[in-house]
Amino acid sequence: MPPHLARRPNHTPISCHILRFFPHPVRARFRPRPGRRGPAALSAPTPADDQNEPNDDANQVVPGRDGYHSTPALLRTSAGPVRIGGTVDRYEDPRDVYRVWVPKGRKLTVRVAGDAATTLGWIAAQTSRIGLGAAVMQIPARTPAMTAMTAVTLDILSGGRFHLGLGVSGPAVSEGWHGVRFNPSLARTREYIEIVRTALRGERIDHHGPQFSVPLAGTGYRPLRLSVHPARPVPIYLAAVGPKGIELAGEIADGWLAAFFSPEHSAGRVAAIRAAREAAGRAGDRFEVIATVALSVGDDPQAAADNLRDYFALYLGGMGTRERNFYNLLAREMGYEEQAALVQERYLSRDRAGAAAAVPFEFMDETALVGPKGRLAERLRAYADAGVDTVTLWPVGQPAAAAAAALRTAASALDLAGAGG
Repeated sequence: MPPHLARRPNHTPISCHILRFFPHPVRARFRPRPGRRGPAALSAPTPADDQNEPNDDANQVVPGRDGYHSTPALLRTSAGPVRIGGTVDRYEDPRDVYRVWVPKGRKLTVRVAGDAATTLGWIAAQTSRIGLGAAVMQIPARTPAMTAMTAVTLDILSGGRFHLGLGVSGPAVSEGWHGVRFNPSLARTREYIEIVRTALRGERIDHHGPQFSVPLAGTGYRPLRLSVHPARPVPIYLAAVGPKGIELAGEIADGWLAAFFSPEHSAGRVAAIRAAREAAGRAGDRFEVIATVALSVGDDPQAAADNLRDYFALYLGGMGTRERNFYNLLAREMGYEEQAALVQERYLSRDRAGAAAAVPFEFMDETALVGPKGRLAERLRAYADAGVDTVTLWPVGQPAAAAAAALRTAASALDLAGAGG
């Protein structure tokens, strides 16, 4: 826990934090508020479409006022300029932002975005205090030894600021992009993390299980170990949606990366984490529940939620396959059986507008932050009371100026809720 986050009685402090980086030409700035005590919300927003072009000066380092610098990065491709780093606002005061999470190579329709580790290395060079997190590195994309090498390198380069997020991904990306048969088994994830932890401890990897064999069985090679060591034990977070995966996160990881977290429907999941940690003898160890929450600010909650419809339709309708869409299954478990089926049917029939229109407001309201500041404050308090330690705010599909304003409002709502550090 960062030193500036004071623990509240009977609660772990909830914080709005996070720069999200996406391969879109966006420019987002957030000015630190003088004398602010506690983390501010910050994000590089995703624009409403892919057609916005960056400004002509987008490759320049812009000297910032009030203690920050805006440093965009562009990659020139045959398809045009792609902003691989969003905009990093470098804060001299560590109270403003304390962690940056960078997503995996995200599948966008038939395209795949960039690599999280490379972007994190770039961000590490631009910053000195904020934490750096991968959300997530895909298990089918890297061997566990490669993940350990990447993690230790990023931790050394950043001076001990790296946080490793892992996830099994989904069949469309695993098989359609990496060419690796999708395997969501808990045994595979368990062995994978065991090997990563062994390597990060500087021990030789001599692992022979049903999922992984290192060194490869029958080769006669000696077990190897890393010649470098992380600055400190690298925390490992597990992204999980299903109950068994969440229990596994509680048992073997240092945190859970939650998506579409509903304070009203997650008591059982949080309790399962606690039970798993007690059974593993880790009840006293630090564990962080991180919920990624879409954000849209406006006086009318339903109108604000309309800004998020395309995002929800993509996840409920277009992620994975018809039979293996974990987010759709989650919505069904929350009581939206018919609505989730309709969204998926329309989306897979290429009726994207119809799919977006079919997303129930109630589901968005439960799993996102929508409405005016007072309402955001109430919901942030609900997240804190439900056991969430950190909220990742994502102003989806909004122009940069609107996204920055939304984040300022959310930061103010966090103060109003009294749930921050």
